[in-house]
Amino acid sequence: MEYRRLGRSGLQLSALSLGSWLTFGKQISDDVAEELMVTAYENGVNFFDNAEIYARGKSEIVMGNILKKQDWRRDSYVVSSKVFWGGDKPNQTGLSRKHVFEACHAALKRFQLDYLDLFFCHRPDPNTPMEETVWVMNDLIRQGKILYWGTSEWSSQQIMEAFHIARREHLIPPTMEQPQYNLLHRDRFEVEYERIFSEMGYGSTIWSPLASGILSGKYNTGFPEGTRLGMQGLEWLRDKMHTDENLHIARELTVLAQDLGTTLPQLSIAWCLKNKNVSTVILGASRKDHLIDNFKALDVVPLLTEEVIQQIENTVKNKPTPAGF
Repeated sequence: MEYRRLGRSGLQLSALSLGSWLTFGKQISDDVAEELMVTAYENGVNFFDNAEIYARGKSEIVMGNILKKQDWRRDSYVVSSKVFWGGDKPNQTGLSRKHVFEACHAALKRFQLDYLDLFFCHRPDPNTPMEETVWVMNDLIRQGKILYWGTSEWSSQQIMEAFHIARREHLIPPTMEQPQYNLLHRDRFEVEYERIFSEMGYGSTIWSPLASGILSGKYNTGFPEGTRLGMQGLEWLRDKMHTDENLHIARELTVLAQDLGTTLPQLSIAWCLKNKNVSTVILGASRKDHLIDNFKALDVVPLLTEEVIQQIENTVKNKPTPAGF
C-alpha cells in the first residue's frame, strides 16, 4: 500500500481507502461489512469514511461495532464523519454551531470512539454564517473531539472564504475536501480547485472513482440486478449516469484496459491516483473479491505513460480547459 499526506498536513492516508455509503447498514450485512473492513485493513488501508446521513446513522454504528470488536490500535487507522443531514427537525440539519456540535457527539457515540480524525461539512450551508461554522470546528479541535476538519462538495470560493476567516481570526482552517472525481467528472477537481491545492495545500479524499459503477464495466452489456443504480431511491442517479454516451466511453476504455493487461475498474482508479492532488481514493464495495481486485490498481499506475494517458483522453474527450484560458 502507498501512503500519501493529506495535503500539507502531517497525516498520512492510504492511497486507497474504504467508504460505507449505500453499503454499511443498508446494502450488505454486518458480517460482510466486517469482512470488507478486515480485508482492507490487512491490505494496508488505514482510512475508513462515513457520515451521519449514511443509512441514517446505522452505517456509523456498524463501523463502530467492527472497530470495537477488532480492537485495532487507535493510532493505526483514521475514521471520518460528515455533518449536514442529521434529521428532519429545524436544528438537525445544516452547519449551525448547535447541529455541528450535536452531530459530532452523536457520531462519537455511534462509533464508540473518543475522537474523530476527520470531520467534514458535507455540503455548504447558505443559512449559517461562515464564521459560525469555522468557529465551531475550531472549538471541536481545541476540545480534542476532532483532529482535522474539512469540506465536501464546496465551491473553491466557499473554501477560500472559510480559510481566510480562519486566518483572520487566528483559528484552525479546513484541511481537506471530499469531492467527486473520476474520468467522467473532472472540471471542478482539475480546474476550480487548482488554487486551493497549489496555494492552500488542501488535501482531498475523492469519492465515486468508478462513476457510480459505470466505470466498473458491469453495465457494458446490460443492466444487472442488485446493482447500485438499480436501488430504490436512486433513480435520479441512474438517469444521470446510465447514458448512452457514458456507456460508450466505458466500453472503449474496457478495450484499452484489456490491451494493458488490466481491468476497467483498475484502470479508472489508477487514473485517479495518477493525479498528485488526490490524497486518497475512497472505494465502495459490497464483495471481498471486488475490493481485493480494486487494490491492484496501485500496480497499474506505473503503466499510465504519457502515451496511455493520451489514449484515455482521446476516448473520454472531456479534458477541462485550464483556468485563465
